[in-house]
Amino acid sequence: MKPIRKVLIANRGEIACRIARTCRRLGMAVAGVHSSADARARHVREIGESHLIGDAAPAASYLNVEAIVSAAQRAGADAIHPGYGFVSENPAFVRAVEAAGLVFVGPTAETMERLGGKASAKREAQKLGIPTVPGDTIGLSDPARVAATVRDCGLPALLKAVAGGGGRGMALIETLDGLDTRIDSAMREAAQAFGSGEMIVERYLPEVRHIEVQVAGDGQGQAIHLFERECSLQRRHQKVIEEAPSAGLEPGLRARILEDARRLAAALRYRGLGTVEFIVAGADYYFLEVNPRLQVEHPVTEEVTGLDLVELQLRIAATGSLGLTQEQVQVQGHAFEVRIYAEDTDAGFLPGAGQLHWLHFPEALLRVESGVDSGDEITPFYDPMIAKLISRGDTRAEALERLSAGLATTDVVGLTTNVGFLRTLLAWPETVQGRMHTRLIDQRWAPGAAAAPVVSDEALAAVALDWLRRERARCDWGVWTRAEFSGWRTRAGAHAPSTQPAVILGVSGRSCAVHFSAPDASGIITLRLVEPERDRTLRARLAPAGDSAVRLETETLTRELRLFVDASATLVHDAQGSWRVDTTPPLAAAAAASVAESALKAPMMGKVVAVLAAEGDTVSAGQTVIVLESMKMELQVLAERGGRLGALRCAPGDMVGRGDVLCEVGD
Repeated sequence: MKPIRKVLIANRGEIACRIARTCRRLGMAVAGVHSSADARARHVREIGESHLIGDAAPAASYLNVEAIVSAAQRAGADAIHPGYGFVSENPAFVRAVEAAGLVFVGPTAETMERLGGKASAKREAQKLGIPTVPGDTIGLSDPARVAATVRDCGLPALLKAVAGGGGRGMALIETLDGLDTRIDSAMREAAQAFGSGEMIVERYLPEVRHIEVQVAGDGQGQAIHLFERECSLQRRHQKVIEEAPSAGLEPGLRARILEDARRLAAALRYRGLGTVEFIVAGADYYFLEVNPRLQVEHPVTEEVTGLDLVELQLRIAATGSLGLTQEQVQVQGHAFEVRIYAEDTDAGFLPGAGQLHWLHFPEALLRVESGVDSGDEITPFYDPMIAKLISRGDTRAEALERLSAGLATTDVVGLTTNVGFLRTLLAWPETVQGRMHTRLIDQRWAPGAAAAPVVSDEALAAVALDWLRRERARCDWGVWTRAEFSGWRTRAGAHAPSTQPAVILGVSGRSCAVHFSAPDASGIITLRLVEPERDRTLRARLAPAGDSAVRLETETLTRELRLFVDASATLVHDAQGSWRVDTTPPLAAAAAASVAESALKAPMMGKVVAVLAAEGDTVSAGQTVIVLESMKMELQVLAERGGRLGALRCAPGDMVGRGDVLCEVGD
């Protein structure tokens, strides 16, 4: 076998950082790759040596086989580690790596072809007598044949991308209404994410558990399992919370699943690490698929086995030996992992993009795997995962309690995230008792289920006082330049708030008019905060506290907050939560309120993939006008009312920002 002295990591984000950490511990040099959108990304900073491989779109960079192999040769690497996603399951990439005289850290190309596709993997499992889900075993690329197979299979049916994973390109079909549209969307999403729109159709089994088994093989017929993980808590077919071991498997059933996974790996002379996935319905289990790569959730297996799975991958690649027997792998304790995403859980888990102003994770309590730092960007080109938080305990209850405590002190400022959703999910009785299934979130979660924190008067006061300071600083004349003036001053007494508001604060659907007084000798200003249902006053002053922090002092308390300002709003964060507060002068607010709500706006940053109507067309309420793609997910922009379509401001291929007007619907 060829010794490995330097590894090129053909990935990005948290997994690139995590692989680099193990390589350096083992004395191996590392190099990385990046797209034009990732030139300043954390993995580039941490790895140190990183090679530009193309433009932002994955097809031009992280899926660009020739560019990655060329980068490895320029870097003088001996091996390439693909991480997960992107080229990690591409047999053509494996062959290109080996043709260049480099070591691929992962399975052989032949194994990927036999196991990487869902249809072929199902056939391999059936050869060994492993139970499989009812449905076809042939990948379909003709939409008409997919539709016919759905009808033959019966409802509910599940469309799955043959080359995919992570829930991409999947669609649950519960009715034949709109079937062709659902098929086209799933195939298009699969093609964009994996380079192939080929589909497999299976009977959908509701309320099952999702169990996966970590396996490792030496490529010569020796294989072991590293026990199982439970991944039943999912949304949009994507895992949200994982744990090891599973809390709900009867010992005999667990033993059969583990042995079937090991048998499959041994029969195919599996090389490296892989994951064999099953679904469990009562006392029955069915083979689902194989992921011939490292999994996102691999840290929970590491926490309970004490193994470094990346080290194991590298050892197998370098020596062709496991260096480990089945008897040496033992489980001790329990571990959980949650994935923190930039997404709006109250808007159908809509992904977000933009700047992360400030991040804080409880690293003393939890293991944290992240690919971003404070100030970094979540772009619309890749998965919007911010971090993985991993807890470990001697018992399941202890690990769960530790994770809940860690999430309670996790702060992400700048984008809407799923942190509140995760906190709610961990407290559900089904989660606490280990009674999960794959439809639980679909059945129980509803927008607003995680109570949003109510913005405090102190947070509003901090935003208002900071706005006042900035208004004074930017003016060189007028009422703002003298400290004794604080906006409109019609017949106000000494240190009394002005009778007219100086700024309107908008937050969480609320509108609050702020009246300022002149400051007293100690710099304290009286603020009057007026909303339709209440009217109150607060005496306070604001002082800088460093690193975007400010200190608000009132007559009864001192509170530290963080403020981040953009063109029209302030992001304010304190111990209770984060809020985006719009700051609008009263005249501008009145003008904005008079604008008719006829514009169709982009609900997220992304790329226009289809425009389904033309200027002058008559559209009906609820009709799809534009299709966007972001983070490998499609979103339809619907007309909110019927009317005639006005000027289109976008075309297929355009990148648009959240809130951009795409077109208007007139009378």
